[in-house]
Amino acid sequence: MKVRPLAASITLLLALAACADAPVAPGAGDGIDHGTARNDVLVRVTSEGGFTPIEWTYTNFPIFALYGDGTLVLPGAQIEIYPAPALPAISSRRVEEAGIQAILEEALDTIATIPGDLNDLGFMQMADVPTTVITVSAGGVDRTIRAYGLAELSERPEGMAEEEYRARVRLQELITKLGTLESWLPGGSLGPEAAYAATAARLFVGTYRKVDLPQEPSPWPLDRGLATFGDAADDPGLYRCGVVEGSDWTAVRDAASRANQLTPWTDAGTKFSILFRPLLPDENGC
Repeated sequence: MKVRPLAASITLLLALAACADAPVAPGAGDGIDHGTARNDVLVRVTSEGGFTPIEWTYTNFPIFALYGDGTLVLPGAQIEIYPAPALPAISSRRVEEAGIQAILEEALDTIATIPGDLNDLGFMQMADVPTTVITVSAGGVDRTIRAYGLAELSERPEGMAEEEYRARVRLQELITKLGTLESWLPGGSLGPEAAYAATAARLFVGTYRKVDLPQEPSPWPLDRGLATFGDAADDPGLYRCGVVEGSDWTAVRDAASRANQLTPWTDAGTKFSILFRPLLPDENGC
């Protein structure tokens, strides 16, 4: 009779110990709840618009993109040569849960100080500058804030509300901090930098325009012809956009790794220009 309570106590202690040792699923527990899928965007910062060529618009890439599984995608180191490589430099790092929590806390604290009616900080006395777009989705918050000319201000311009100016300063501080993760994330929570391995890409195909610096042509590696590739990407009909993925993307990527932005791509006796935009985990289509 006396053995039973002791056995029950031991069983309870073993159960509690097992629970204590059990791994906690990412995004669960006492921390900030967040999606954990590879295509769940947690924090993203992009720069859009401004007085830029259409080619920049098509190949533009986020400044910072953190996903639910801990994948962090950033612009890679740019090689200062002309013509530039055909494939953009894109880096990836692994962020462990402790690092994800720290980033989310910083991002959520920032946007919590910005009133809900300031999702579009568009008042600026200048034209043709980019708009910074910040998206945060975690902890029950799903918010996107747009700030026109965010990096252009050094002081509050006449006519801008103090509240809006303070919001701009706080957003710029967040972006600066996201660019220096090594200095404040928990030790061991940020993995080494590596090349981002996309599984698909958007290709923008246009008629080849002769350049002053002659380039060695590269043969198009797929049976899918470039003359009818994709669908019209713009009203002037300068480019057509289509997606390549899987083994097709592998073949195209290998060929593009030996090309540059001025390389003429030849198919059925015709030359084409191609812009390459690898897809991020949450992206698909054109």
